[in-house]
Amino acid sequence: MAADQLLLSAVSLISALQLGYLARCVGRSRLKHNISPPTTTGHAEFERTFRAQWFSAYDRDPFSHPSQNCVEAYLPFLVTLWVSGLFFHEGLAALGGLVFIFARQMYFNGYVTSAKNRLPGFYLTLAAWLTLAALGTVGILHHLLDEYLDINLRKMLFKS
Repeated sequence: MAADQLLLSAVSLISALQLGYLARCVGRSRLKHNISPPTTTGHAEFERTFRAQWFSAYDRDPFSHPSQNCVEAYLPFLVTLWVSGLFFHEGLAALGGLVFIFARQMYFNGYVTSAKNRLPGFYLTLAAWLTLAALGTVGILHHLLDEYLDINLRKMLFKS
Protein backbone atom coordinates (compact mmCIF):
# COMPACT_ATOMS: atom_id res chain seq x y z
CA MET A 1 0.00 0.00 0.00
CA ALA A 2 1.29 3.49 -0.86
CA ALA A 3 0.75 4.80 2.66
CA ASP A 4 3.26 2.25 3.98
CA GLN A 5 6.12 4.49 2.84
CA LEU A 6 4.45 7.82 3.58
CA LEU A 7 7.39 9.36 5.47
CA LEU A 8 9.97 8.31 2.88
CA SER A 9 7.76 9.62 0.08
CA ALA A 10 7.25 12.95 1.84
CA VAL A 11 10.98 13.43 2.43
CA SER A 12 11.72 12.49 -1.20
CA LEU A 13 9.21 15.07 -2.42
CA ILE A 14 10.64 17.76 -0.13
CA SER A 15 14.14 17.02 -1.46
CA ALA A 16 12.93 17.27 -5.07
CA LEU A 17 11.27 20.60 -4.30
CA GLN A 18 14.52 21.78 -2.73
CA LEU A 19 16.41 21.00 -5.96
CA GLY A 20 13.86 23.06 -7.87
CA TYR A 21 14.29 25.90 -5.40
CA LEU A 22 18.08 25.81 -5.76
CA ALA A 23 17.75 25.91 -9.56
CA ARG A 24 15.46 28.91 -9.18
CA CYS A 25 18.08 30.64 -7.01
CA VAL A 26 20.62 30.18 -9.80
CA GLY A 27 18.10 31.62 -12.27
CA ARG A 28 17.48 34.65 -10.05
CA SER A 29 21.21 35.20 -9.73
CA ARG A 30 21.53 35.06 -13.53
CA LEU A 31 18.87 37.77 -13.85
CA LYS A 32 20.36 39.89 -11.06
CA HIS A 33 23.81 39.89 -12.66
CA ASN A 34 22.63 39.79 -16.32
CA ILE A 35 24.30 36.46 -17.13
CA SER A 36 22.61 34.54 -19.94
CA PRO A 37 22.74 30.74 -20.29
CA PRO A 38 24.88 28.83 -21.09
CA THR A 39 27.47 31.18 -19.54
CA THR A 40 28.62 29.92 -16.14
CA THR A 41 31.06 32.69 -15.26
CA GLY A 42 30.65 36.35 -14.42
CA HIS A 43 29.92 38.13 -11.16
CA ALA A 44 31.50 36.42 -8.12
CA GLU A 45 28.13 36.02 -6.35
CA PHE A 46 26.65 34.30 -9.39
CA GLU A 47 29.63 31.97 -9.69
CA ARG A 48 29.31 30.94 -6.02
CA THR A 49 25.56 30.40 -6.43
CA PHE A 50 26.12 28.29 -9.54
CA ARG A 51 28.93 26.29 -7.90
CA ALA A 52 26.84 25.69 -4.80
CA GLN A 53 24.26 23.95 -6.94
CA TRP A 54 26.56 22.15 -9.38
CA PHE A 55 30.17 21.91 -8.28
CA SER A 56 31.79 19.87 -5.54
CA ALA A 57 32.85 21.15 -2.14
CA TYR A 58 36.51 20.72 -3.08
CA ASP A 59 38.17 21.94 -6.24
CA ARG A 60 38.11 19.38 -9.00
CA ASP A 61 41.68 18.57 -9.83
CA PRO A 62 43.26 15.22 -10.69
CA PHE A 63 44.85 14.96 -7.24
CA SER A 64 41.81 15.64 -5.05
CA HIS A 65 38.97 13.32 -4.21
CA PRO A 66 35.83 15.07 -5.49
CA SER A 67 33.04 15.29 -2.96
CA GLN A 68 29.33 15.38 -3.52
CA ASN A 69 27.40 18.56 -4.33
CA CYS A 70 23.69 19.38 -4.31
CA VAL A 71 22.92 17.74 -7.65
CA GLU A 72 25.51 14.95 -7.44
CA ALA A 73 24.48 14.15 -3.86
CA TYR A 74 20.83 13.66 -4.80
CA LEU A 75 20.94 10.11 -6.18
CA PRO A 76 23.07 8.61 -3.38
CA PHE A 77 20.83 10.41 -0.89
CA LEU A 78 17.65 8.94 -2.35
CA VAL A 79 19.11 5.43 -2.47
CA THR A 80 20.31 5.52 1.14
CA LEU A 81 17.08 7.17 2.32
CA TRP A 82 14.90 4.46 0.82
CA VAL A 83 17.14 1.51 1.68
CA SER A 84 17.51 2.60 5.30
CA GLY A 85 13.77 3.28 5.52
CA LEU A 86 12.72 -0.03 4.00
CA PHE A 87 15.24 -2.27 5.74
CA PHE A 88 15.97 -0.50 9.04
CA HIS A 89 13.37 2.03 10.27
CA GLU A 90 11.24 4.42 8.25
CA GLY A 91 11.00 7.07 10.97
CA LEU A 92 14.75 7.21 11.60
CA ALA A 93 15.44 7.28 7.87
CA ALA A 94 12.95 10.12 7.36
CA LEU A 95 14.56 12.07 10.21
CA GLY A 96 18.00 11.51 8.66
CA GLY A 97 16.59 12.66 5.33
CA LEU A 98 15.28 15.87 6.84
CA VAL A 99 18.67 16.52 8.44
CA PHE A 100 20.29 15.93 5.02
CA ILE A 101 17.92 18.41 3.35
CA PHE A 102 18.55 21.01 6.06
CA ALA A 103 22.31 20.47 5.71
CA ARG A 104 22.18 20.89 1.92
CA GLN A 105 20.38 24.19 2.40
CA MET A 106 23.08 25.24 4.91
CA TYR A 107 25.71 24.25 2.34
CA PHE A 108 24.02 26.21 -0.44
CA ASN A 109 23.40 29.33 1.66
CA GLY A 110 26.92 29.25 3.05
CA TYR A 111 28.51 28.81 -0.37
CA VAL A 112 26.57 31.75 -1.81
CA THR A 113 28.11 34.07 0.82
CA SER A 114 31.65 32.64 0.60
CA ALA A 115 33.28 29.36 -0.35
CA LYS A 116 34.56 28.89 3.21
CA ASN A 117 31.05 29.20 4.68
CA ARG A 118 29.94 26.03 2.88
CA LEU A 119 31.90 23.73 5.18
CA PRO A 120 29.46 23.40 8.14
CA GLY A 121 26.68 22.39 5.74
CA PHE A 122 29.03 20.06 3.89
CA TYR A 123 30.10 18.24 7.06
CA LEU A 124 26.52 17.94 8.33
CA THR A 125 25.47 16.60 4.91
CA LEU A 126 28.24 14.04 5.03
CA ALA A 127 27.26 12.96 8.56
CA ALA A 128 23.58 12.59 7.60
CA TRP A 129 24.41 10.63 4.44
CA LEU A 130 26.85 8.31 6.24
CA THR A 131 24.24 7.71 8.95
CA LEU A 132 21.64 6.77 6.33
CA ALA A 133 24.17 4.50 4.61
CA ALA A 134 25.04 2.81 7.92
CA LEU A 135 21.37 2.27 8.82
CA GLY A 136 20.71 0.81 5.39
CA THR A 137 23.73 -1.48 5.63
CA VAL A 138 22.70 -2.76 9.07
CA GLY A 139 19.14 -3.27 7.86
CA ILE A 140 20.17 -5.21 4.77
CA LEU A 141 22.65 -7.29 6.76
CA HIS A 142 19.96 -8.16 9.30
CA HIS A 143 17.51 -9.22 6.59
CA LEU A 144 20.15 -11.21 4.66
CA LEU A 145 21.19 -13.11 7.79
CA ASP A 146 17.59 -13.74 8.78
CA GLU A 147 16.47 -14.84 5.32
CA TYR A 148 19.40 -17.01 4.25
CA LEU A 149 21.05 -18.18 7.48
CA ASP A 150 18.11 -18.06 9.87
CA ILE A 151 20.05 -15.72 12.18
CA ASN A 152 17.88 -13.00 13.69
CA LEU A 153 20.16 -10.24 14.96
CA ARG A 154 17.30 -8.44 16.66
CA LYS A 155 16.43 -11.47 18.76
CA MET A 156 20.10 -12.13 19.55
CA LEU A 157 20.76 -8.55 20.66
CA PHE A 158 17.51 -7.90 22.47
CA LYS A 159 16.67 -11.16 24.22
CA SER A 160 13.61 -10.81 26.39
